[in-house]
Amino acid sequence: MKRVIAIANQKGGVGKTTTSINLSACLAEAGKKVLVIDTDPQGNATSGLGLDKDECENTVYDLVLDQCSVKECMYTVENIPNLTVIPSNVDLAGAEIELLGINEKEYILRNAVDYVKDDFDYVIIDCPPSLNMLTINAMTTADSVLVPIQCEYYALEGISQLIHTIDLVQQRLNPKLKIDGVVFTMYDARTNLSSDVVDTVKNNLNATVYQTIIPRNVRLAEAPSHGLPINLYDSKSTGAESYRNLAKEIIGRKDI
Repeated sequence: MKRVIAIANQKGGVGKTTTSINLSACLAEAGKKVLVIDTDPQGNATSGLGLDKDECENTVYDLVLDQCSVKECMYTVENIPNLTVIPSNVDLAGAEIELLGINEKEYILRNAVDYVKDDFDYVIIDCPPSLNMLTINAMTTADSVLVPIQCEYYALEGISQLIHTIDLVQQRLNPKLKIDGVVFTMYDARTNLSSDVVDTVKNNLNATVYQTIIPRNVRLAEAPSHGLPINLYDSKSTGAESYRNLAKEIIGRKDI
């Protein structure tokens, strides 16, 4: 079943982009056709998949301002068959202001993606670490929202706001939107805190919690600087195995 998944958490540094990059690559490795849409002006998902964000002629910015078609801003990724990227760069930071006077601006991304989503098994949208018009566009386009939560003391901070935003989008813009689930990132088995956070979230959040927990892993941290997802940078690392397991869980979901 084809799915559009927005990966969102307005708290930065929780492994959101790392999850977008590596989950997409592992889904592609499993034979699924995947489109990654980078809606974060930092463009880290773009560069983490080996594209030079400053050399891409057309990006999400051009797409949302109707300066190119969706197919004109799609780039294939070297070494990863089945994976296509719509890139982003710092230009996108100005899009919010430029969209101010446009009608139905919440649906711009959805209208563009509708043209191509049937060509893919999964569309993964990497959201910016804030709740702005770009995030709203991502959620209006998506079937579900995957929430990465870092295993640390302030993990739940802001999650209630994110869930409130998802509820509002569901009520007003996209009735089919669901919370896909929560994935724990940066887990450190040496600390009691990590397991405490996992228990707290499971007890307090009414959402599916994926069994796969992404560990804190040096190789995962190194991979983006080489422009490679973890399954290519170090295929046998615990980080690579974890994201493969998460991809298997997502492929196996029948309830979304």
